[in-house]
Amino acid sequence: MNIENCKTSINQGQLDEAFKKLTVTDQQILTRNRWLNLIDDFSEYFNETEIYGFSAPGRTEIGGNHTDHQQGRVLAAAVNLDTIAIVSKNVSSEIRIISKGYDVKTVNLGDLNVKTEEKHTTAALVRGVCAGFVQRGYSIGGFNAVIDSQVLSGSGISSSAAFEVLIGQILSDLFNQGNVSAQAIAKIGQYAENEYFKKPCGLMDQMASAIGGFVFIDFYDLNDPVVEPIDYNLEKAGYVLCLTDTGGSHENLSEAYGLMVKEMKDVADYFGHPVLSRVTMDIFLEHLPQIKEKFGDRSCLRAFHFLDETNRVIEQKNSLKANDLQSFLKLVIESGHSSYMYLQNVYMPTDSMNQPLALALAVSQHTLIQGAYRVHGGGLAGTIQAFVQKEQLVEYNHSMEHIFKVGCTYNLAIRSVGSLQVF
Repeated sequence: MNIENCKTSINQGQLDEAFKKLTVTDQQILTRNRWLNLIDDFSEYFNETEIYGFSAPGRTEIGGNHTDHQQGRVLAAAVNLDTIAIVSKNVSSEIRIISKGYDVKTVNLGDLNVKTEEKHTTAALVRGVCAGFVQRGYSIGGFNAVIDSQVLSGSGISSSAAFEVLIGQILSDLFNQGNVSAQAIAKIGQYAENEYFKKPCGLMDQMASAIGGFVFIDFYDLNDPVVEPIDYNLEKAGYVLCLTDTGGSHENLSEAYGLMVKEMKDVADYFGHPVLSRVTMDIFLEHLPQIKEKFGDRSCLRAFHFLDETNRVIEQKNSLKANDLQSFLKLVIESGHSSYMYLQNVYMPTDSMNQPLALALAVSQHTLIQGAYRVHGGGLAGTIQAFVQKEQLVEYNHSMEHIFKVGCTYNLAIRSVGSLQVF
């Protein structure tokens, strides 16, 4: 679309319906201005006048806390904070990206090899996504882009996955007639993060961003995971998904996260399996004395968490499909209790005087008349998640801000669409 025509369409409200699918809630003026400002930014850096608009959402983990690394089941959802891009094709073999939130430099498509010096940079993600496309037989090409992201790093809604999926969606629509599936884009994004960015992430984040809405994923077969979108409107049910940033950093927690994986894997190894999804609760209980003797109590507790949690996800999925919100909320709380008691990722045992996640959960339990709450994501530091009735939202946000800081809460909605070309 020509830049001037695009700006006219936005100002006249012709794209409001498309934008509403991205924002879910009514943010008409803010959304128009966001896209118009990004178009103006694009014009400052690049000369092309034919442009395209793209969006990829952040994601939240609803159920399946620390289950994906054992090839278990998860329930995730796309949220209405997204990463957007104004894009034009160029005639070079380079991808040029400008963004306040990313450190991307020009990526030359003539060299798609892993670069050691790009470890943990978004340039690595761009190069890795392009490499993944080529390896799967898809086309790639040069483009210019200006990017704006609402998916804040450290908020627990996966800014890296949104970025990877956004790049994949651009390549799919501009150079492959939109024929690259959401699942393929997600897998390529994970590949880029694992092999180029050098972070051993699972596939949940990318799948949720690419597909949109509530999505159930069973990772038993990593080559062909079961992916089932779930049609449920949380907003119409009268609830808001609220994340609270309790402070603290995930820095220096890699070892603690690694122990969760190791201790679950120890139990799987006892049975001669690579991951716990191959073990049943009955077999586990039969051998529990021997496992306790060999690996200690915490490994047993973390295995308990996995085996219950991966099955609990099925119950959560079925509750949403049956429109039984109260059962779903009860299961969310059960999931949180399991993470707290068995997985033990609510605070660091070596720093028991600092327990902000636990404090936020306690206040949530005290404040919410109905609803649910649980640790969000990796745990040990960072965010909790709550499902809050709309009429209690102001009170709940105030209770969190009273303890932590003003602006610590993120009031989100579930976005029904995943990554896409907007215009």
